[in-house]
Amino acid sequence: MKKRRRIHTLSLKEQIKKEPGLFAVYILLRAAVVLVMLAQIFNKDWQNVMLCIFTLILFTIPSFIERNWHIDIPNTLEVIILLFIFAAEILGEIRSFYVSVPGWDTALHTTTGFLSAAVGFSLVDIINRNENTNLYLSPVYVAIAAFCFSMTIGVIWEFFEFASDMFLGLDMQKDSVVHSIHSVLLNPSRINRPVSIENITTVTVNGIELGIGGYLDIGLIDTMKDLFVNMIGAIVFSIIGFFYVKGRGSGKFAKRFMPTLIKKHLPIDRSEES
Repeated sequence: MKKRRRIHTLSLKEQIKKEPGLFAVYILLRAAVVLVMLAQIFNKDWQNVMLCIFTLILFTIPSFIERNWHIDIPNTLEVIILLFIFAAEILGEIRSFYVSVPGWDTALHTTTGFLSAAVGFSLVDIINRNENTNLYLSPVYVAIAAFCFSMTIGVIWEFFEFASDMFLGLDMQKDSVVHSIHSVLLNPSRINRPVSIENITTVTVNGIELGIGGYLDIGLIDTMKDLFVNMIGAIVFSIIGFFYVKGRGSGKFAKRFMPTLIKKHLPIDRSEES
């Protein structure tokens, strides 16, 4: 047991020397989260305290995957993942950047589409490069598969946001203010033709004027916008990945975002020699 701990300590020291930049990002982000958590404890905001704890747990996922699943995550991808988690949970949720900073949610969803396509690309590329499989997929097919993988991740996340809003009373699918509506339900003839109401400036609910300057759309516009920017990010990396596969892995830029399997040296079975 002690020997294993020594080996782990030595490997950790070697990793710090080899990747000081990545280690510095780890330390700075963790320290920032701990400071935010202490402030939330002082304010007795226990929901945000749990969110900080959840963020610290998320920070361990990349290293957990590398150690236990023998997957090498490029430093560039790992740093972006850590910054993404911090930007989404600490800045977005606790510091309310989703509300106070225009385009914050859009930027994060675009990044998600890009990174998900990179992960999807790496999964298919690993199969392509595996000598034990007879399957080979063309660069076009790999690009399409990566794009579909990214869009599937985006849709699943929107399902999660919708479920959170419906069952937990949250507002993850942010509302939008619109000034016109077109609805079949407003048609008194009950036919499938929408009735339009234009130039909406005031809306009253239960006798109380909302004072938002228009009609409240409950999440549909936000959801479609998120999926659209997710698609843009997925398309961008699918194009990059296409040329990466077509050039037989010569693209240095794509390699920075694509996890790869670590080749393990299997022990020799001495029983066969006897």
